[in-house]
Amino acid sequence: MTPEATAAPIDEQLSLPFLPAAIDAPRPRRGRDVNARAMQRDVNAAALLREAAAALRPLFAAEEAGLAILDAAGQVVAANAGYALLAGGDAWATAGTAPPPAALVAPGEREALRHLIKAALDGPRAPAPIELRPADPNATPDACLLISCRRLRAEPGVLLRVADATHRRRLERELAEASRLQAVGALAGGVAHDFNNLLTAIIGSAEAVLAQAPPPETADEMARVMDAATRGGTLVRQLLAFARQQALRPRLVALDEAVHSLAVLLPRLLGGGVRLTLGLDAAGDGVIVDPGQLDQVLLNLSVNARDAMGGGGELRLATSRIRLRRPRTEAAGAIPAGDWAVLEVGDTGPGIPPEILPRIFEPFFTTRRESGGTGLGLATVHGIVQQSGGHLSVASDPGVGTVFRLWFPRQALETPVLTAPPSAATRPTTTQAHVLLVDDEPLIRRIAERTLVAAGHRVTLAEDAEAALDLLPEGARAPDLLLSDISMPGMDGVELAQRLQRRFPDLRVLLASGYSERLLGLDLDAARLRLLAKPYRAAELTEAVGALLAGVVDPAAVEGSATR
Repeated sequence: MTPEATAAPIDEQLSLPFLPAAIDAPRPRRGRDVNARAMQRDVNAAALLREAAAALRPLFAAEEAGLAILDAAGQVVAANAGYALLAGGDAWATAGTAPPPAALVAPGEREALRHLIKAALDGPRAPAPIELRPADPNATPDACLLISCRRLRAEPGVLLRVADATHRRRLERELAEASRLQAVGALAGGVAHDFNNLLTAIIGSAEAVLAQAPPPETADEMARVMDAATRGGTLVRQLLAFARQQALRPRLVALDEAVHSLAVLLPRLLGGGVRLTLGLDAAGDGVIVDPGQLDQVLLNLSVNARDAMGGGGELRLATSRIRLRRPRTEAAGAIPAGDWAVLEVGDTGPGIPPEILPRIFEPFFTTRRESGGTGLGLATVHGIVQQSGGHLSVASDPGVGTVFRLWFPRQALETPVLTAPPSAATRPTTTQAHVLLVDDEPLIRRIAERTLVAAGHRVTLAEDAEAALDLLPEGARAPDLLLSDISMPGMDGVELAQRLQRRFPDLRVLLASGYSERLLGLDLDAARLRLLAKPYRAAELTEAVGALLAGVVDPAAVEGSATR
């Protein structure tokens, strides 16, 4: 679209006062020659004006932002193509007129625009730019225009500039989210290790009391203590998931099979009033995710959908493959072009109000505070999906329902390579094994030792990595398993494990940790390490140790509470 399509050429619209010219007023007493000279000056000034306007036109037209000159009444005198385009240029081009400023913005924003123009006309200084919602009814919820006005110097009127600020606002929002994420991550990481150590000690002590068959009143109290400690551990894991500070165990997963496997377990969780339907259309497609975290995401979204529907309605789980030839803009962020495996979780609930929709992924934001909501469910989902290299989008229609879409880079499924289990001759027994237990917390050492001894193992204790190395001088017999905390003063558990594995290649290693930055980005499988997340219960510790000693290497079986 050209400027001529929306308004008359600038050199035809600009009047003489826009370009100052020194023109003497005619003086009759000097006669006809003076008048002739004045007329010549008028002609020369007009010629200069046309030349200046001709030079200005390309600059005016080339400006990407919308520009318009308004007279004192607020009517458009001249406008470029950018202005007309932002104001719905095609319709105005057909009419052959320049769009009025009101055509730029939504009806509810027009009064603010009028005040801006009036302030520019009346005031000695240009008013501050304002951001207003565009008139386009199909614009995204975060769309906005940045509009500024400046008074013209030579005659009453203003120069109005309008630019689409949507992309800039998105970048600012993403930067703010990244800063908030960094702050939450620092907070979560700072307290997670110590807090989970405390919870492990609380759970272990409560279990010790229960093991002594106390009176019913005491048993009930201890059960409540354990339940509260377990929920505290879940809260910490949700914080770490939101902050993308979890140690994930990504692997190639068949998306359809993963969804179908979980769907078998959902009816009991959803209740009889919710009908579950599946639409799986991604056969042969894989995604690289942590299977336990994918289950957590689906469970969180399914429970949210159940609660939103009030116990009755339809929950739909669907998969599909989508190829984006160009980036796709979503309120939660742009999705790059490429091949995607998409998982949908949709419900027939009341939908999410538009004013709440932009905030649903904020940590601690909840509309169900009275029913115990923490505001971390969707924040956790968002964090897990993004840490897995995916994207999350949501569409909600009030009165119809809500659909969450999880976008994962699509991978081709490979034929699994089956490996034979260890032979009975080389497999250590699951009881009476020698376990080297390393933890700098005395109470946790005592609780873990008691649990392992009760399971039939022989335990050697060390308060830190250096003490553990001192217990294994050159020529010493290797323990069957190393159970070590990660975050300890001096040498951490990962380095200790690597040193001992160089000396004892067959050593099995189980790392127990509430949180450690050392795990972020570490390939646990390649390093031959297994993780047991704190807080853990005695049964989880026994199960994890037994699985490793028996040669079971399924991370879901070993990680215990890390995926619960």
